[in-house]
Amino acid sequence: MAEAYIVEAVRTPVGRRKGGLSQVHPADLGAHVLKALVERSGVDAAAVEDVVFGCLDTVGPQAGDIARTAWLAAGLPEEVPGVTIDRQCGSSQQAIHFAAQGVLSGTQDLVVAGGVQNMTMIPIAFASRQAGEPLGLTDGPFHGSVGWQERYGKQPVNQFHGAELIAAKWGITRRDQEEFALRSHQRALRAIDEGRFARETVAYGDVTVDEGPRRDTSLEKMAGLNPVVEGGTITAACSSQVSDGAAALLIASEQAVREHGLTPRARIHHLSVRGEDPIRMLSAPIPATAYALKRSGMSIGDIDLVEINEAFAPVVLAWLKETGADPSKVNVNGGAIALGHPLGATGVKLMTTLLHELERTGGRFGLQTMCEGGGQANVTIIERL
Repeated sequence: MAEAYIVEAVRTPVGRRKGGLSQVHPADLGAHVLKALVERSGVDAAAVEDVVFGCLDTVGPQAGDIARTAWLAAGLPEEVPGVTIDRQCGSSQQAIHFAAQGVLSGTQDLVVAGGVQNMTMIPIAFASRQAGEPLGLTDGPFHGSVGWQERYGKQPVNQFHGAELIAAKWGITRRDQEEFALRSHQRALRAIDEGRFARETVAYGDVTVDEGPRRDTSLEKMAGLNPVVEGGTITAACSSQVSDGAAALLIASEQAVREHGLTPRARIHHLSVRGEDPIRMLSAPIPATAYALKRSGMSIGDIDLVEINEAFAPVVLAWLKETGADPSKVNVNGGAIALGHPLGATGVKLMTTLLHELERTGGRFGLQTMCEGGGQANVTIIERL
């Protein structure tokens, strides 16, 4: 049976909104991690068969197939193509899946998966805002679709509404969310202080560490914030941060490992993607995880570490309730509430962290999942070698 191996994985530190990476062209952010990936792996860049990047809001400097642009901006061989995909927040996790599937199918041997997003430069839902709609609080692309409205009516379709629905359904209070958010910052700061991210990150200029974690945050400060939706429980403190960054990893076949003298670090054990209620939107990691564990013949107890994207605190808290996962194994170095969520890059960023943390702790299996627009969720299980 064919195998797909992760050979190398690297990411930039994640920049805060208007922070140290905010003025860096997305192609240059992507180029930065691509050059580092080639250098660290020692692979012949001309042997790479495709570059698959995740990116949302592909307008302006993120338009025109940013995967191809970033590869060329890195000064890498022109004969290597690139393709950019959008599965919302899971775009670069899907890039991993497509890259691994190319290798598993036997049609490719070396594929780069990555992602990039400069959210400071191109705000989320930028295209909708250009059409005169407020950011994130309208029906956006669903507005005007007869078929959509016949099926779902005129319910709000946005992440804040979805997060509130999850909080209500699973009985998650604002205090629960704030305690989780504080723990995310504490874990992220511990990881930074202990140098846990040092091996996986490649500095960009003066940006050497993740800019998001706040040392001065507290439950008291969080309690003073107004909810995003009037009468709701979700505040900015319990939400992922607007961020800038890029990440890339190299997936290789057994043949490529032999031919290029590469050292596999992990094996792709399972990959799948599932959908659920698009109005609640953010709860799909729950059924997607159940599906992945069933397909792989595993239980949640077999998983040593989990990375689940902290789009909003209720997403992870509801997932923990439903799966029965040990919280001490989940987002052990903090998550997007503290470290940020550079949309199109987050999937590979999380996988980069998951791989390095499995190596640091000696764990065997790692599971990654994340909620995505449209009520979807990818799940990837890797085995450390």
